[in-house]
Amino acid sequence: MDIFNEIGNLQIQIDKLKPLSKEQLNELKKYYKIGLTYSSNALEGNLLTESETKIVIEDGLTVNGKSLKDHFEANGHAKAYDFLYELIKKNYLQEQYLKQLHKLFYQSIDAQNAGKYRSIKVFISGSKYSLPKPDKISELMNKFIKYFNKKQDIHPVKLAALVHKKFVLIHPFIDGNGRIARLLMNLVLLKNNFPVTIIPPILRLEYIQLIEKTHTNDKLFIEFIAERVKNAQLEYINLLK
Repeated sequence: MDIFNEIGNLQIQIDKLKPLSKEQLNELKKYYKIGLTYSSNALEGNLLTESETKIVIEDGLTVNGKSLKDHFEANGHAKAYDFLYELIKKNYLQEQYLKQLHKLFYQSIDAQNAGKYRSIKVFISGSKYSLPKPDKISELMNKFIKYFNKKQDIHPVKLAALVHKKFVLIHPFIDGNGRIARLLMNLVLLKNNFPVTIIPPILRLEYIQLIEKTHTNDKLFIEFIAERVKNAQLEYINLLK
């Protein structure tokens, strides 16, 4: 069966489990905050485990042997995740919201560059493709935001994957682009009633390789994201049952 048909059938099952109580919604939001924060940070080299991430975010404790940066990334991502739920209520994505998302994540790590487009040229290690020059960022991000807000005649999961791809290939911030891309991907999914979708750290190499391939062909990357959405749906159904 086509992956998008499978996703459609699973979404019908999810819709039958609704409406959820306020308590259930709050518990799910907290559950995914830990899972998405842990996995998204781990993909970028953060060494906190999932249980340690939970301790840092929920209890405000520090973990012996782990860097301050690891702690800042956990708390920053958790704040950005909370802001994501504010953005779901907005009709349109605006540049100020996007910059605020990055600022919340990056403020404790590098206050000078938090929420600001990069002013220097950067490179992705291992990639053979160049990233846009700093003087092109504003123009490209204006186009990106227009694309995000445009009514698209495509499957929401495909749109989520393409939003992720387009953002990463612009790489507008000096750091944190992957994490913001995954938050924006989930913003598209949540706006379309799909569950929070996580890319597990064990798939890091495949994930990076597929992003690299999107420079010429994004079909495999879209399928990869669709599989992650399907897994998220199955987990969501299990949690509610």
